Amino acid sequence: MPHLTLEYSDNLGTAISPAVLRGLNHALVATGHFDEADIKTRALAFNCVAIGTDDAPRAFLAATLSLLSGRSLQVRQEIAQALLAALEAAVPANGNALQTSVQLVEIERDSYAKSHRA
Repeated sequence: MPHLTLEYSDNLGTAISPAVLRGLNHALVATGHFDEADIKTRALAFNCVAIGTDDAPRAFLAATLSLLSGRSLQVRQEIAQALLAALEAAVPANGNALQTSVQLVEIERDSYAKSHRA
């Protein structure tokens, strides 16, 4: 834990790469709330999207960070802001009006199971 899922419009091109994902992981580690080996990040591009009603070039990047419950609201806000800043720094708009969002989702600790095998 945590699990970071990025959903984005494919008109961002190759802006999302493994290097970008590792950079986001670094940003999460820098918050001091996660062990580096526990962060799992993945990205999903969508080629069929509608953003608003205008034909203007628009793009989106929506990050959902699932993490175990128990952190204060202030800590969750700090994590969300750190992740938003890292996304804005790492992903160019590529000529689009780019909307970037971060949502934190808490998972109840008592219902989470995890295995680690070498």
